[in-house]
Amino acid sequence: MPPSRDVSIWVMLAAVIIVPLLLAAASPLLQWRGPVYIAAGFAGILGLALMLMQPLLISGWLPGLSAYRARRIHRWIGGLLVGAIVLHVGGLWIVSPPDVVDVLLFRSPTPFSVWGVTAMWAVFATAVLSLLRRRLRARIWRNGHMALASVIVVGTVVHAVLIEGAMETVSKVALCSLVLLAAVKVIFDAYQRQMRRPPARRQLDNRNQE
Repeated sequence: MPPSRDVSIWVMLAAVIIVPLLLAAASPLLQWRGPVYIAAGFAGILGLALMLMQPLLISGWLPGLSAYRARRIHRWIGGLLVGAIVLHVGGLWIVSPPDVVDVLLFRSPTPFSVWGVTAMWAVFATAVLSLLRRRLRARIWRNGHMALASVIVVGTVVHAVLIEGAMETVSKVALCSLVLLAAVKVIFDAYQRQMRRPPARRQLDNRNQE
């Protein structure tokens, strides 16, 4: 891939991530919010932006990164995503503990809350699964990770789209669409690769990875 194209890809990715953050920072809705609430909201926006990186890294679509380095960054971003969610929920807890309790117990009347908390628990489950990866069979790890990733992406995208907050609508929809498309592409490609392998090869691969 030509160097100029490599640079263009990274510039476009940076724009897709940074522009929604800048537009949210300029939202007039922030004038009536306290610093803790604002920090919690931006932690959520950052988590959404980080989510776009995950399928791009694991698929090898980002130029200039070896497969080994991309996997390591993928794991680090997974940790950052967990931290962003903790800050997001923790900040909202400080602002309004009863509302957060209702959300965590699936008692909140707002539809976006159900999607958000479902995605949150799926992220935490993925983190636990990652810690146990060496003790799991390769097929269990792979299928579990893909299933949880699907829940995370769908839950987060619906959660973000339903919220009418600081994020500007067009940039939010664009970022959510890219997150969804990238995840679907990665899952579809993984399924296609698995189906192309002969049954005997699939069993051998699973044994070798266990």
